[in-house]
Amino acid sequence: MTEASEMRAGGLPSAVVVLVLACAFAVLIALGTWQVYRLQWKEGLLADIDARTQAPAVSLSEMEQRWAAEGSVEYWPVTAEGEFLHDAERHFFATWKGQSGFYVYTPLSLRDGRAVFVNRGFVPYDRKDEETRAQGQVEGTVTVTGLARDPLSEKPSFIVPENEPDKNVFYWKDIAAMAATAGLPESVEIVPFFVDANDAPNPGVLPVGGVTLIDLPNNHLQYAVTWYGLALALVGVAVFRFRRRRAG
Repeated sequence: MTEASEMRAGGLPSAVVVLVLACAFAVLIALGTWQVYRLQWKEGLLADIDARTQAPAVSLSEMEQRWAAEGSVEYWPVTAEGEFLHDAERHFFATWKGQSGFYVYTPLSLRDGRAVFVNRGFVPYDRKDEETRAQGQVEGTVTVTGLARDPLSEKPSFIVPENEPDKNVFYWKDIAAMAATAGLPESVEIVPFFVDANDAPNPGVLPVGGVTLIDLPNNHLQYAVTWYGLALALVGVAVFRFRRRRAG
């Protein structure tokens, strides 16, 4: 075997092969380590959300103060009092326990003349029309307890369909479009976040409350193991290759 052949592996100089393998190993280790950091972040976020949901509910005015100070009220328990404006309800396409239908977002008229959109819960697809569930359209002053939810500033993904406000069908929670198409007087100010009602039963069963899903994917440990595993496999392949060359 000539010196030139010993210095080549698959047409590349051995030094270049070693450099490429070293770079690939470093990248794989970096990706694995990044996923470890992401895992720690996600576990902290989930713990924080769990602590939030277990906190005592505060008044809507206190939650508005939090919104003004932090710009987010996601998953904090809140309570609000007012009267539902059922004629202005908006419908968000959703599935619940394998069934297609809608989340019913109804403005709750507050004592000060403003309104907050409350996600009252799920209704099946064929019960979208409020007349098919008249018993659940509670009248008079009610107290709603649930979780505050941040609005979305834009459509979350290109794969999400465009909202169809003319059909009263929403695929993403555009609070401005919901308010603009609900038929509310222009003078009514809308609270800048939503409230997801808890699972307190409604008359006539519908809507089914308590539909907030806190299901943040946490696959970072799996990803970290994958990247570290690939790095280990790369080392194994490299060792086998160089031992075979030396033996030849």
